[in-house]
Parts: sequence; C-alpha cells; structure tokens
Amino acid sequence: MATSSPGFAGPVDLHLHSNHSDGTESPAEVVAQAHAYGVRTLALTDHDRSTGWREAGDAAVALGMTFIPGMELSAKHEWRSVHVLGYLFDPEDDALRAETDRIRGDRVGRAERIVRSIGRDYDLHWDDVVAQTTLDATVGRPHIADALVARGIVRDRTEAFDGILHPREGYYEPHYAPDPLTAVRLITEAGGVAIIAHPVTVGRDRMMPVPFIERLIAAGLGGFEIDHRENTEAGKRMLHEIAAKHDLIVTGSSDYHGSGKPNRPGENTTSDEMVARLVARGTGIAPRLP
Repeated sequence: MATSSPGFAGPVDLHLHSNHSDGTESPAEVVAQAHAYGVRTLALTDHDRSTGWREAGDAAVALGMTFIPGMELSAKHEWRSVHVLGYLFDPEDDALRAETDRIRGDRVGRAERIVRSIGRDYDLHWDDVVAQTTLDATVGRPHIADALVARGIVRDRTEAFDGILHPREGYYEPHYAPDPLTAVRLITEAGGVAIIAHPVTVGRDRMMPVPFIERLIAAGLGGFEIDHRENTEAGKRMLHEIAAKHDLIVTGSSDYHGSGKPNRPGENTTSDEMVARLVARGTGIAPRLP
C-alpha cells in the first residue's frame, strides 16, 4: 500500500472505543480488528480518558500502523448531549485532566443511581455492573446494558437501550458534562484538535444551532465528523457548507465499539488530506509511527 502522506498510510479511521470506556475489546484487540478490516491509521477515542493509548500504540506499531492518540470528551449544550473528539492533545494538561476526572467521577455516581432505580423493578445489582467493567473503564450506561444482558433481562445492548435504559422508562439520570465551548477550549489549549462527533444524527432536533456552532469555531473548533452512519444526509450537506465556509477539517469514522454496536472498523474513513491537516495542527503529543 502506498504511503498517502509523510508518516501515515490510509485507510484512516479516527473514532474507535476499547473496554477502557464502553467498547467490548481491549485496546490491542481494537487495533487488531481495525487492521483486519484494512485500516492502516487509527485513533483510539475512549470516553473521557487516555489510558488505552500506550497499549493501542504498541499494538499499532507492531502491525505497521500509525496511531493517533484521541479521546471523546462528554459535553452538554442545553438539553443536548454533545461529544467532542480531541486528537493529539497533551494527556498531562492539568485543566483537561481535572475536567475528565470530574466527568468520570460523576458518571460512576450516576450509574449507581440508575442501577438502584432499575433494581427496584428488576433483579439487577451494582455488583452485576462492576462485573462488566475493566479496572480502567469509565462506567456508563453501556455497562448497565451489558449487566442486563448477563442477567438475562434483555437480549442485547440494543434491546436494553430501546427499553429499560430509554429515558421514557423513568430510570434515566443526568450526569455532569461541561458545555461544548469549554470542551473545545480545553482540548485546544492542551495542544489538541477538537472535532464534533456525529453532530447531525437521526432524530435530533437536538442539533446545535448554527449560531452556537459559529461560536465554537471562533473558540478553536477544528471541524466535524461528517461521514458517520448516524448522521442524516441533510445534516451532512449543511455541515459541509459550514466546513467549506470556515475551511474546517472534515472526518469520517466508524465509531467502533466491538460487539457493543454493529459499526465495523473502516466503514467510514477520513481522507489523507484531512488527516495531514489534523496531524499538522495538533501539538500536544505526536502520532506513533510504524
């Protein structure tokens, strides 16, 4: 395969999760799966943490792949859940680490509250959820879903999220997350590149208003993850227009979670040009090269 730009080769998938957050495979297993699907440059983007970078990077280099360090930072705009992908930031940045520590800490408390509520109606206990996590995992609703599956209450994560874990069932609990402006600024000030993940997904009147998106761009937003299976075609067209107007980075990714979602590595990819722009812009940490 020809080298597509100095330091990396395509295809490139910039959004994958391991069991350090809500994926079902170890960082090394995620890399191996990506390689098997033809991906040659990837980013591990676990929720609110960077603990899988070393393992994923070692595995990538051993397979002749390029590893781009990343993270998916939780944020919230009004009632909307917004996920901000951060790439190539300094993992030791004090302000960003303090914020991710706060987010993860509140996620645990929130998960415990949800389990207590569900436990009043179903045979589910906190120990069941803990059994579905790894030592470094950010505990969240996917782990509760896995516990419901393990207890035989539902068949799979999809049934859990369509049923018991759906907000209409009354077990939903909010969790702390910074506003997207704060998220973008923290990533940028740590030398990273901030990209809004899946901004225009199906069924979302929750898409951030364009004037607010313009504020994010002014605050340093690097671009949008446009090629993603959950984005609508109309939403993609609108974001392409905004990206062209502001000369932003446009990415495409799988959002792979192992067996936790049907998404497969490399089902959407990022162009060589955009990857080169992202790598040139990130200054907090360097990619790991084969």
